[in-house]
Amino acid sequence: MPNVIVVYHSGYGHTQRMAQSVAEGAGAQLLAIDAEGDLPAGGWEQLKAADAIIFGAPTYMGNVSWQFKKFADASSKPWFAQEWKDKIAGGFTNSAGMSGDKQGVLMSLMTLATQHGMLWVSLGLMPSNTKGAQRDDVNYIVGYSGPMAQSPSDAGADAMSAGDLETARLYGKRVAEAAARWAR
Repeated sequence: MPNVIVVYHSGYGHTQRMAQSVAEGAGAQLLAIDAEGDLPAGGWEQLKAADAIIFGAPTYMGNVSWQFKKFADASSKPWFAQEWKDKIAGGFTNSAGMSGDKQGVLMSLMTLATQHGMLWVSLGLMPSNTKGAQRDDVNYIVGYSGPMAQSPSDAGADAMSAGDLETARLYGKRVAEAAARWAR
């Protein structure tokens, strides 16, 4: 089984819940970026040892949180040493709005991964975009780059869509499968 790490920042618990679903699907370890934008002790070593890294960030004002950006900027040291080159990569995001410019965050995560020479895994799920589609269907928000979740701004993480969480779980599974294939 590949060593998959889900590294994420969550401001209000929604992105953390999504990270847990991704990790469940991937059989991954969670690595939280704290409120100051720092990893716990040993975090950089965990990322160096990973076969795949899945990035998670909330969408704030059309971009990643400043805490995630601090982490991304600090990754210049592993970049310089090419520590993440040829690792499998993926990413996910959550915002209060149905759109909320989440695609911009996924592009930021993808750019971070490609700057490191990583291989990005797409969502690989068909959209739930018919008249009969329901909010709790898988890939209801219709992402292709990675899973996107929508959480009402006045609701806790416990009110997240079951479909969004299942989309995240399936994505984690896909990334882990890609990492296993790549390792052969």
